[in-house]
Amino acid sequence: MQGIDLSGSVALVTGASRGIGAVIARRLAEAGVKVGVNYLSSPESAEEVVSSIISAGGEALMVEGDVSQEEPAKSTVQQVVSNWGRIDILVNNAGINRDRLLLRMNTDDWDQVIQVDLRGAFLCTRFVMPHLIKQRSGRVVNISSVVGISGNPGQANYAAAKAGLIGFTKSVAREVASRNVTVNALAPGYITTGMVEKLSEAAREKILSRIPMGRFGVAEDVSEAVVFLCSKGASYITGEVLTIDGGMIA
Repeated sequence: MQGIDLSGSVALVTGASRGIGAVIARRLAEAGVKVGVNYLSSPESAEEVVSSIISAGGEALMVEGDVSQEEPAKSTVQQVVSNWGRIDILVNNAGINRDRLLLRMNTDDWDQVIQVDLRGAFLCTRFVMPHLIKQRSGRVVNISSVVGISGNPGQANYAAAKAGLIGFTKSVAREVASRNVTVNALAPGYITTGMVEKLSEAAREKILSRIPMGRFGVAEDVSEAVVFLCSKGASYITGEVLTIDGGMIA
């Protein structure tokens, strides 16, 4: 997939200041995409992502905004469109987790995760979609999770949000397919990020025993799938959910 050329395209990647989002932003830039790097509370990290893209010869823009709130989400999209005159790709990556068993989960734990992980994707997609429809082309990639398919103890809120994102993906895909706009979701499994790195050795071994490939994924596994779904080769793929989990829930 290193040879995919998306030059001329403009993307907004939410939650792109670190982790998987940062890797997605950099990979899209490598493919020739001008990238809006959305962040909320990590300007230094976002600046580092943007600087690395520009240093490599790409184009990127820092875009601050809480995508879970209507006006900031609208402004986030508008900043990208105003800067480059168009938008072609939206990657709804912004997400948080507030893990607790159901009996210990309070209303704020539930609401915050639903707001960011699901409502944020709804708002950004709603504000981007008129541009894609007018152009009669575009790609939306929603970053869900295998937890949204299989569930996971202690993550009822996160699983509900990610499952909702899958339903959202399939519904919107049907609405806009006739306008040459595709909407797909990725469902990563255990990807080596800060959350996985904090696990105890015993917990890591237990998880690895459930993964047929015998290893955790890396953020590049996700970013390569994003680039593919944004390419011409994926123009007839929409409403799909691609699991990236080493066969864990196959």
